[in-house]
Amino acid sequence: MKEQMELLKASALDAIEKANTTAELNDVRVRFLGKSGEMTAIMRGLASVPKEEKPAMGKLVNEVRFAIEGALDSKIKAVAEMEKQARLKAEAVDVTFPASFKKTGTLHPITKIKNEIEDIFLQMGFSVQEGPEIETDLFNFQLLNVPKDHPARDMQDTFYCADDIVLRTQTSAIQARIMLEKQPPIRVLSPGKVFRSDDDASHSPVFHQMEGLAIDEHITIGDLTGCLLTFAQKMFSEDTKVRLRPSYFPFTEPSVEVDVTCSMCHGKGCKLCKGTGWMEILGAGIVNPAVLDMCGIDSKKYSGFAFGFGIERIAMIKYGIPNIKLFYENDVRFLNQFND
Repeated sequence: MKEQMELLKASALDAIEKANTTAELNDVRVRFLGKSGEMTAIMRGLASVPKEEKPAMGKLVNEVRFAIEGALDSKIKAVAEMEKQARLKAEAVDVTFPASFKKTGTLHPITKIKNEIEDIFLQMGFSVQEGPEIETDLFNFQLLNVPKDHPARDMQDTFYCADDIVLRTQTSAIQARIMLEKQPPIRVLSPGKVFRSDDDASHSPVFHQMEGLAIDEHITIGDLTGCLLTFAQKMFSEDTKVRLRPSYFPFTEPSVEVDVTCSMCHGKGCKLCKGTGWMEILGAGIVNPAVLDMCGIDSKKYSGFAFGFGIERIAMIKYGIPNIKLFYENDVRFLNQFND
């Protein structure tokens, strides 16, 4: 039995030496020390050993068992440490390696221009007010001095939800609400979507508009000109000039169309401005006294100016964009040109 124990010990230590993983070492433990293992079978066989030999054989069996367990424990610790180091190496992060940056979204060019416009007018003392996109005839037309027979009321130009409910055609409707609620001084900017039955390279049935209103005592056309010149020079370039041409809008009297020197050629004439050196950007004028009176503001004491323009129009001029539909096609190649 002594020779059997020595062979068992040698076999177990050899198996332990050859095992290279925790799983393989667990198999060795089960093979030699498990309930059905070789060592367990020998220990059960001690019952048949003569009484006088049992102490010596018991001591030998325990020595072999302790030797196998000790070798297993040492090897398991060593293998566990190697496996740990291997995992750490595989999961290691090289902090000196250049980082990979994920692409993130940016503001749409229309939103960027809108924010830029608002910042300019906020510096001039204006506040920003928004209003409903579904509007009543009262605020969209009547209080803005748009008569019943005005072309803007035609079904071909306005989207009607009901006889007296429309998708607003202008954000001036917000100004009418403000004039009814507040007495001068008023300086307000009204951005938002507007809806018109219009669709070509420079027009869209849904677009973004920005309208401004200032009402106080002694406001003149000179104040309007100075305000728009400041806006144009901050939006385009410091050498930008403006010119006013007579026009007609029911909301204002007198009314003007406002042009700025072309942002591409700076007034010299190019393809973008069709050789004129000028680009039309907005309509404006002195608020019609009839509008002030309808909104409960004393037109003999107060006067004001108003202006309105399409945000897409400003973006097209600033960036030299030929077709308004490019803003809505979600072409990443186009939008990526406006990343900061």
